[in-house]
Amino acid sequence: MAEEQAGTEPESGPEADAGQTADKSGQGVVAAFGQSLKTLRVRAGMEREELGKRLGYSASTIASFEQGRRIPPPRAIDRSDEVLGAAGLLTVWKDQLERAQYPAFFQGMAQLEKQAIELLMYDTMVVNGLLQTEEYMRALLAMRRPPLDQETIEQRVTARLARQDIFDRRPAPLLSFVMNESVLRHRYGGKGVLRGQLEHLLLIGQRRNVELQVMPTDVEDNAGVNGPFTVVTRKDGKKFLYVEAQNTSSLATDPEQTVLAAARYGIIRSQALTPRESLAFIEKLLGEL
Repeated sequence: MAEEQAGTEPESGPEADAGQTADKSGQGVVAAFGQSLKTLRVRAGMEREELGKRLGYSASTIASFEQGRRIPPPRAIDRSDEVLGAAGLLTVWKDQLERAQYPAFFQGMAQLEKQAIELLMYDTMVVNGLLQTEEYMRALLAMRRPPLDQETIEQRVTARLARQDIFDRRPAPLLSFVMNESVLRHRYGGKGVLRGQLEHLLLIGQRRNVELQVMPTDVEDNAGVNGPFTVVTRKDGKKFLYVEAQNTSSLATDPEQTVLAAARYGIIRSQALTPRESLAFIEKLLGEL
């Protein structure tokens, strides 16, 4: 699941230590913003209830922003800056807060998605994050072990949904998804969640800049047996290879690795069902539910 490295270069050193450092850094950014928000609110002589009313949130939500337990969306940051007369002291945090909303191992990839002119994605376990419905996201996040607290779940759902703006970007990037048939059969969250997810895939698959393909379980050849990966091509033509597993990730820029990965993806596409056949296959699965 291309989901969630603090930079856009390959990792070095123990991945776990790097991830923990980035996570702590992100938590520090959120806490620092919250303290700034509280200081400016108090300076303005405004109670949490009043600020919440002006922003469209409850007092408890404002408290969660101030205490660093929840990351406010960009619109709320802009409005807070305006209401409190902060003159940019709050909006200056927006870019750092945006990065902090993602797990440390995905932060680099999240930035690359915004710069991509092409994304090639092969998935073997779950539906790609860019294609997930909100209900499917919540089902996956609820299954995490150790369990995630509710505020973290809400933060990650919001962040993942925001990534899906890529479908409406102009000019539209080229997006190619290949997923194993088993991904479409797992009933994560129940039959109703899967039904909604399959219906969503049928809609997305009709977009002109999207190619969605299924790798059947009965194929005798599959160049993707080494697992899921994503190849990103940036506007300047540079390619990146992103691989994620067990809350760790690598983001390679070595030309040999990225070119070979793109070539491997081309072979995978040729072995999978065509986009038209894939949509028909998804319709068939939907009818079986």
